[in-house]
Amino acid sequence: MSENNEPGPDEGPTPVLAVVGRPNVGKSTLVNRIIGRREAVVEDRPGVTRDRVSYDATWNGRAFTVVDTGGWDPDARGLAERISAQAEVAVSVADAVLFVVDAGVGITDADAAVVKVLRRSGKPVVLAANKVDDARTEAEAAGLWNLGLGEPQPVSALHGRGSGDLLDAVLRALPATPQESFEELGGPRRVAIVGRPNVGKSSLLNKLVGSDRVVVDDAAGTTVDPIDELVVLREREWRFIDTAGIRRRVREASGQEYYASLRTATAIERAEVAVLVVDGSQPISEQDQRIIATVQEAGRALVIAFNKWDLVDEERRYYLDREIERDLVRVQWAPRINLTARTGWHIDRLVPALDAALGGWETRVGTGALNSFLGRLVAEHPHPVRGGKQPKILFGTQPSTSPPTFVLFTSGKLEASYLRFVERRLREEYGFVGTPVLIQQKPREKRGRR
Repeated sequence: MSENNEPGPDEGPTPVLAVVGRPNVGKSTLVNRIIGRREAVVEDRPGVTRDRVSYDATWNGRAFTVVDTGGWDPDARGLAERISAQAEVAVSVADAVLFVVDAGVGITDADAAVVKVLRRSGKPVVLAANKVDDARTEAEAAGLWNLGLGEPQPVSALHGRGSGDLLDAVLRALPATPQESFEELGGPRRVAIVGRPNVGKSSLLNKLVGSDRVVVDDAAGTTVDPIDELVVLREREWRFIDTAGIRRRVREASGQEYYASLRTATAIERAEVAVLVVDGSQPISEQDQRIIATVQEAGRALVIAFNKWDLVDEERRYYLDREIERDLVRVQWAPRINLTARTGWHIDRLVPALDAALGGWETRVGTGALNSFLGRLVAEHPHPVRGGKQPKILFGTQPSTSPPTFVLFTSGKLEASYLRFVERRLREEYGFVGTPVLIQQKPREKRGRR
């Protein structure tokens, strides 16, 4: 739960509220109600949330961190057991717990088992009786007194009924802290881990963190919400964002996959550099190409990590080299590393690759040096003559970095092929490793005859 949970120079740590309950009682809907925006993926079936996911929240001027968890079933097995374990971890590090129960269903055996665990934790617990949409169900919620956790707070996460009283109770349970804002100034470099489903993104994050931070399973689509984690690598702090696997087309996804794809696109926008995780043992796919296009369109730096390298034999390497030449030709500038997230083999190569990509992303060329370079380029390789006309580059400037963006002022419109040539020569001259380079042109307006 490291999302913006670092104390400032004169502030205490942000208190943490863990939201727990059995599957499909409306935890993620309630989290969205608390934070005031639709962040957590919600769908009307159990098991949509799999990991513990942190969000920032404020109420009555007090800031706190809300941790959404997967459905907690003490008798779960397999994937569900690992999801329950994440909920238990969330409780262990939280300052208070919001226990969500479906008031319409009443107390179940699973709820009673969760109560025993919560009592052992010794943490303050607020009992939320969810799905109380009218006076009749409010009377039913009174039966939850029998859980022995104190007064149930009737609330409708879907419609907002009773949410203010619930939040007041939450603030009473959380330790008092000074008012604080969550505006980030500088801070750790932000890295989005992206890729197709089941290529090892969560395994990579777990290896970087050094613990089972994210639920990992052979089933594709285990991660749904983007997961933020602060990780110290080489004595520096980084913010890694694990994302859901992007399907071939968002339009083809439905329900949770559709919203998870939108969250992934937002995670890329939030990041400075994206690590595209590719299964080295499988052919480079159309999905991989689409993810690369998404990263480029967002203007983010890019590192390509070929995972599962322990499964790549000599024959596969031969074909992979040719796939790279054919399918990754437009991102030849992206650093490539081979690793095995499961064992940690060559995972130490990630930070140098990230540094190189971020360095290229923030490279600035002085106006004098740029125009000297353009002058030599135009003299050696002028634009082809088309229709008796030969447009020229008059001068250029770089108005911004992150990504490097150039504006060329020209005597006429340059062809796309010539712009690609200019970009290639810029890369040869100045590097721009790991970053897209944007080139815009502004042809000189023709003056009308007087």
